[in-house]
Amino acid sequence: MEQVATRDAYGQALKRLGEKYRDVVVLDGDLSKSTKTADFAGAFPDRFFNMGIAEQNMMTVAAGLAASGKVVFASSFAIFAVGRAFEQVRNSIAYGQMNVKVCATHAGVTVGEDGGSHQSVEDIAIMRAIPNMQVVVPADGPSTVQAVNAIYHEPGPFYLRLGRSKVPTIYTDEMDFKIGRAIKLREGKDVGILACGIMVAEALRAASALAAAGIEAAVLDVHTIKPLDREAVLQVARETGCLVTAEEHSVIGGLGGAVAELVSSEFPVPVEKLGIPDVFGQSGKPSELLAFYGLTSDKIVELARNAMGKKAHK
Repeated sequence: MEQVATRDAYGQALKRLGEKYRDVVVLDGDLSKSTKTADFAGAFPDRFFNMGIAEQNMMTVAAGLAASGKVVFASSFAIFAVGRAFEQVRNSIAYGQMNVKVCATHAGVTVGEDGGSHQSVEDIAIMRAIPNMQVVVPADGPSTVQAVNAIYHEPGPFYLRLGRSKVPTIYTDEMDFKIGRAIKLREGKDVGILACGIMVAEALRAASALAAAGIEAAVLDVHTIKPLDREAVLQVARETGCLVTAEEHSVIGGLGGAVAELVSSEFPVPVEKLGIPDVFGQSGKPSELLAFYGLTSDKIVELARNAMGKKAHK
């Protein structure tokens, strides 16, 4: 499969969006070559603002531009967009439901050698907890392009989580992407695998491995963490009786947390959560870090068998 980094797809989609809509304005925290907003800056210098290494100010300015009728895309690395500017995102953007799209790149451990200080593994949990904030985690290039277009047309605050490393392409350009609607990629009756971001490709690999052993695994791309597609998640829970969640994020408060919160109250089934344990990241090559933290198809297979075993003893 072709491999494209979601940050690259974001840069291309943002430029095309700027060609179609004059109200698109882009801000960046002096990282435009890395976040790929440089593509937009080169084409529309009058609608691009390098805010410098001042993320708090960038988010406040973004809120002001949105209040003036602009659709604002504000970008930095996830650790800075979410961590350093949290209060401004919360109070200036989300509290007033401003039309600002916080599009953060370099999320998760696949940032690589930059290490734990730059690997945001708690950003989904933080943004999911903010009222009015919607959270989207695309799996590949085409879904990123679709997500950028979708959040432009949907008013209000968004957090779009993007990565540094290249990832397999799962979808075609004609995919049907809707905010808040998970995509079922594979049917199955024995176990449901719910994944987001780079783990969607691993979930598909795991499902193929399970199929070779006679186990039918449903696979759901839960690209929108908030609002969660309650109907789709509960349907898979009912059809399979047990679930595995997979994400390049802490096991606390992300996709796994959202799914567990839902099924525990609506349709209790065993849920195995695959993610980064309650630790910081560390320096290493992306592939090494994914293997170290068990963010692999083999681990999904193991957890799927665990979940099915718990279902059998109910």
